[in-house]
Amino acid sequence: MDELCEAIVTLAIRGAPALGAAGAMGIALAAETDEPLDEAARKLKGTRPTAVNLAWGVDRALAADDPAAEALRIAADDVERNRRLGAHGAELLPEGARVLTHCNTGSLACVGYGTALGVVRAAHEAGRRPSVWVDETRPVLQGARLTAWELRELGIPCTLVADVMAGALMAAGEVDAVIVGADRIAANGDVANKIGTYGLAVLAGHHEIPFYVAAPVSTFDPSTPDGASIPVERRDGEEVAFLGDRRSNFDINNTRLLRRLPRKATTSQ
Repeated sequence: MDELCEAIVTLAIRGAPALGAAGAMGIALAAETDEPLDEAARKLKGTRPTAVNLAWGVDRALAADDPAAEALRIAADDVERNRRLGAHGAELLPEGARVLTHCNTGSLACVGYGTALGVVRAAHEAGRRPSVWVDETRPVLQGARLTAWELRELGIPCTLVADVMAGALMAAGEVDAVIVGADRIAANGDVANKIGTYGLAVLAGHHEIPFYVAAPVSTFDPSTPDGASIPVERRDGEEVAFLGDRRSNFDINNTRLLRRLPRKATTSQ
């Protein structure tokens, strides 16, 4: 259990749908090893507080007579739901759509297929010829390291860009749609996602570009009334100072400006 929790904390396992399946698998593991299930659930839920899918998967497995069978059911359902989500979303994209996406929402963030990236994948499979602007996604570079790789493997044209380039691309008329995933969707429709998503939404609104959030039902949280009520994960500031395995000379202790950011502008990794 400790190894699984460490994998979630360090982002070896990440992406809301993948976390839901991992949470259920963790409870199944605890049941097999005779670990107290309530304690296992507490540990798992504490690893990534913003992504509601994690707690959802844990609770589903806890309530099941056979946690292992339920975990496998959640995993299979994730792939099928994502395929349906992709098919529906693909219809929103025009032929040859130039899509901008943020973070990683493909197979690596799910059990399979993908959510936001699954929409692009479905459009590609339908012959609609999408291409993708891939935000590098600072500070951990999920876009550069994961999304760009997935798109290349799928044969979908893509261009990696710095996060700060999004506004210039929109102003130049180079973006037809923005598609992102979500860590949690509150009862009023507020969305929590990767840091940087809020800025993209504002830019898309200013330039009158469609902005879509692709997420499964498990990401909706009716118990959270609005975005201000979503628990926001605060990660180690060292992540900002590193690029791969290289650390900059930035003084991580001098972070007063970072701590003054309003809560609504802060999202999880």
